[in-house]
Amino acid sequence: MRVLIAEDERILADFIADGLRQQAMAVDIVHDGLTAVDKLADDEYDVVVLDRDLPGKHGDDVCREAIAQGVHTRILMLTAMGDVRERVAGLRIGADDYLAKPFDFDELVARIDALARRARPVVPPVIKRAGIEMDTALRQVVHNGRHIPLSIKEFGVLHALLAADGAVVSAETLLTSVWDENADPFTSAVRIVMSRLRGKLDDPNVIETVAGAGYRIRRDSA
Repeated sequence: MRVLIAEDERILADFIADGLRQQAMAVDIVHDGLTAVDKLADDEYDVVVLDRDLPGKHGDDVCREAIAQGVHTRILMLTAMGDVRERVAGLRIGADDYLAKPFDFDELVARIDALARRARPVVPPVIKRAGIEMDTALRQVVHNGRHIPLSIKEFGVLHALLAADGAVVSAETLLTSVWDENADPFTSAVRIVMSRLRGKLDDPNVIETVAGAGYRIRRDSA
């Protein structure tokens, strides 16, 4: 999952980003509304965590412009004011959800997950493919009855492959969905993580390399 955080409080933005990265999300940060509009227009995000009181361009205007541009990113609005009128105003502008500061981080993660499910085809919380069982809520992976300990990036890559349900996932797609905008497109990070994943699985051939296209979970596996 790829998330944009538009928050001018840098300590808070870094705190949110670090926490979401621990949940195997790819996270980018901007600190003003003008940059947020540009990022939403240029890049594909599942969810934007949008502070309503941004400098440069107000969060309300960022929301309006994103909707006018046809951006499909789900919008979670943050505000320091949590009264009903504020929430109603934000939702009427076009935000998908609303969260008042201060907030519980686990609730933020749950709301982001819920919005992301609306932004793409629904993937069940427990995915079973090719002898692999992944529980996304518990962050656990079992293959052929054996628990497989995975790093954050390994978990993110495997989740992307399992969610694709046998379709090929390119290295570029994995970079943008599991890493972030600072990932070098010519890096060997995907190949290295893929090699580690194969090494941890009982059957390393369960992940196929499709020459010139990317990777997929072997289709002929039950």
